Amino acid sequence: MILHEFMTFEVLRVIWWLLLGVLLIGFALTDGFDMGVGALLPFVGKTDKERRIVINTIGPIWEGNQVWFILGGGAIFAAWPILYAVSFSGFYLAMFLVLAALILRPVGFKYRSKRESARWRNNWDWALFVGGAVPALIFGVAVGNVLQGVPFHITPDLLMPRYDGNAIMKLLGLLNPYALLAGVVSLSMLLMHGAAWLGLKTEGVVQQRAQSIGTIAGIVAAVTYALAGLWLAFGIDGFQIVGEVVKGGPSNPLLSEVTRGGSWMQAYSDRPWIAIAPVMAFVGISMAVMGLRKGKEVSTLLWSKLGITGIISSVGLTMFPFILPSTVDPNSSLTVWDSSSSHLTLFVMLICAIIFMPLILAYTSWVYKVLWGKVTEDELDNNAQSY
Repeated sequence: MILHEFMTFEVLRVIWWLLLGVLLIGFALTDGFDMGVGALLPFVGKTDKERRIVINTIGPIWEGNQVWFILGGGAIFAAWPILYAVSFSGFYLAMFLVLAALILRPVGFKYRSKRESARWRNNWDWALFVGGAVPALIFGVAVGNVLQGVPFHITPDLLMPRYDGNAIMKLLGLLNPYALLAGVVSLSMLLMHGAAWLGLKTEGVVQQRAQSIGTIAGIVAAVTYALAGLWLAFGIDGFQIVGEVVKGGPSNPLLSEVTRGGSWMQAYSDRPWIAIAPVMAFVGISMAVMGLRKGKEVSTLLWSKLGITGIISSVGLTMFPFILPSTVDPNSSLTVWDSSSSHLTLFVMLICAIIFMPLILAYTSWVYKVLWGKVTEDELDNNAQSY
């Protein structure tokens, strides 16, 4: 027997669906607070020194945190190639905006303090704001569109996904009310997370401002998340696979029959245990808000991580087994069972993940241990080479 046949195709597909979720959550938990800190920078730092303190809380670690973003993109490309092709084709301009915003971050870090000019530094501070706020908002908008379904269909030869409208209309079509609400959930969630990080890494007036803004952001995140859930339950049609599901069959979405109708919330009747995800979301956000108000540090960041994990998990668990539904041709919808790479590819990738994921986690943990502690004014005064 060939080694990869010890694990069935069905099991490997589920494992890689779970791993994709882990990578996305890992990105939100690490690089998420980097984006949140960037978006908070002009508001929690009023003087140049205060803003340098804020920047130095993430300056040494943001590149390492971004590894999760790269791993997530690589996992989609290698494990879910049809999803990669379809999503990047339809979300091309949105992805371009995200990348353009993310490019501002390293440039801002490197060039902000190269000149003493207050105007120069202020402009780069707002560039760092864009580098944090825009990706946080667009990622949520993308999730909101995925929950509603995307207007694409797959050609019979499986060579090319086709979308309705030109490039500009594709981008404008993404900015619908529900997607924008999801974007607000994402942005406020990461602002809360960034504030929790600043509460841990700073002190004095910067810490106080961060905790005040983070409290408001957490309340907004909880309210908008609840509104998005109610809207999803009563205002947006779900998708269902009709007939027998071939879980170990070929990766061809057109072989499945899918209908649109009913509610995504049917998943909670079919699998009641998944209700733990929204419970985690509300408990985590609520405790993080209380921690921010009371000035707690480590526990607040941990509660914030729990809330983010719950929010992201609730999306994946609610949609399972769908990954990217189609509104114009439901039969083209991508699911866990028909949009993956081959059996052998998933197995080889799993072996690589088993080897390298623990190394990444160990290195990341070591970096955080070495850099543990607060960023203070004395540290900036004694280290002219800091960001």
